[in-house]
Parts: sequence; structure tokens; C-alpha cells
Amino acid sequence: MKSYSIKNKPIKRAVRALALFSGGLDSILTVKILERQGIDVTALTFVSYFFTSEEAKKSARENKIRLRVEDITPEHFCIIRKPKFGYGVGMNPCIDCHLLMLKAAKYIMKKDKYDFLATGEVLGQRPMSQNARALKLIEREAGLEEKILRPLSAKVLPKTEMEKTGLVDREKLLGVSGRGRKDQIELAKKFGIKYYPTPAGGCILTDKEYSKKLRELMAKVKNIKPSDIALLRLGRHFWVRPVRKSESPEPEPSSWVKTILGRNHEENLKLKKIAEKGDILVEPKDIPGPTALVRGKRNKDVLDFAKKLMLRYAKKTSEDISLKITAG
Repeated sequence: MKSYSIKNKPIKRAVRALALFSGGLDSILTVKILERQGIDVTALTFVSYFFTSEEAKKSARENKIRLRVEDITPEHFCIIRKPKFGYGVGMNPCIDCHLLMLKAAKYIMKKDKYDFLATGEVLGQRPMSQNARALKLIEREAGLEEKILRPLSAKVLPKTEMEKTGLVDREKLLGVSGRGRKDQIELAKKFGIKYYPTPAGGCILTDKEYSKKLRELMAKVKNIKPSDIALLRLGRHFWVRPVRKSESPEPEPSSWVKTILGRNHEENLKLKKIAEKGDILVEPKDIPGPTALVRGKRNKDVLDFAKKLMLRYAKKTSEDISLKITAG
């Protein structure tokens, strides 16, 4: 408990912390370590086009953790378009992304009067965003120098303001570092934590094939919609730029049209569900094969292109294939 005084009358209340929360073991342990010190912790997770809060919600529910969810979609997409600190192996702007989350958390912390901010970062666990230099850089850029507590690695990092003032007991924090997870797993057993997800494959933006699709989308479409992003996770993607005739002296610029082919029955159904007004769905009538979703300004050439793609990927091909064409 922390003591305060109002008109010379001391009062006490629990220290309040806001903890960034992915739902993984490190973030669960961060919350539990702080709760063991009597700190009132609220976990904070974010959603955008590229990540959801489902795992965090399940993890919080299973471990009796209070969770707050915030949508940072517009801001996150802006940094993906032009990250200050560059990309990782794909379209993943790791440092910019983490910085954005910290800035959003800082705003919430001040607005709702939390005493400090905590994260589940482990020194040396992620080479790009969790080395000593990156951690210091992020603190400085976010205006949070000495104000971010990392309970799992605190003892191998410089003291924070919270530790210096006694708001948090440094002796009850840990000194974990590196990419191994043995220490965290042992601590989970000690705390009686029975549910935590296995480490995932990482951010979808690190996937090279997905990043290629996203890069093409940003280069070819000016006003990107949520469903454009959702389509990146489905099917085979093909772009065509049809030639448009014009009677004007200056020919009209042609626009890119995208065709997505479902790779299996499940993806075919998802394409139908995502299709919007203005899209065209092309399906083979009499043979098994992919559903094609055509998005963008189209003409006969575009539909012929979609048909050729379907002939290429259908299990049984025929030049006389009958198509069902549905305009959205």
C-alpha cells in the first residue's frame, strides 16, 4: 500500500499498474509478480488489422486477470506504411509498433491515473526489439525513461523510478534474460499458473508471403478497406491491369484489378462471405474448382483472366467450363 495525505490526514490505497498484455506466459507472469506485491494490475491489450485480442482474452479469463482492450487500427496501419525505424524480416515494424503501444498506454495511464506502466519484455528474447539499446531507445521516444517496469528482467536492467522510490520492491522482481523459457516455466509452476499458450509463430507481418501480398496491396490500392486486409490471409492472389479504351486525347489511366482464388472448400466459403458490393464471384458450375473473387474495375478481359486462372487450378479442366458469375 502507498500512503498519501490530504489536509494532513494520511490515507492509503493500492498502487495501480497498467501492464501491456499479449496473453503469453511472459505477460501473465508480469501481472502475477506485481499482484504478489499487492499492486492492483490492469492488463492492456490492443487490436488492429493484423492482430486480435482473442488469445489475450482467453488467457486473462483463465488466469483471473482484469483485461482492457483498445483498438489502434488507424495508427498501426500508418506506421506500417512508413515506419520510422524500418522493417524486420517482412513488413513488421517491430520497434515502431511497440513504441505505438507504449504511447497509447502512456496516454491511458495518465488519463486514468495509474501509477506506472509494466511490460512482459525479457532482455535479449527478441533480437530486434528487446535488446538493451532498443529498450532504451523506445523509452526515450515514448517519453517514458525510467518509467517502464519490466518485472521479469528488472534485476539485469537499470533501476526504474518506481524501484528507486519504493513504489515497487526490486528484491521481489527477477533477472531473466535470453531466449530460453526454462525460468518462466518454473515460475509458472510456482505461481500455480495452469493455462498459458504455447509460443506462436510470431507476428503475421513477419511472414514473407503475407508481407509480399501486403506490399502489393499498398502499392496498387489507394483506399484500403478492412476486407482488403482480411483477404490477404486467403487464397492465391493475382493482379491484372486491363487496358481501357477512351475517346479522349489523354487515355484514362487503367486501374489494378485483383483476383483471389480459394485454395480449398473452406477458403471458397470465406471468399463468398467477405465479398462486398461491387465485387464479382466466379464459380465453376459442373466441376470442382476454386471460387474466384474479383475486386476492382473490371471488363471482359478481366473475367477472361479469372476464367483462365480457374482452368489452371481446377481439378478437372475443360475449355468449355461453365461459370456461375455473381455480381455483388
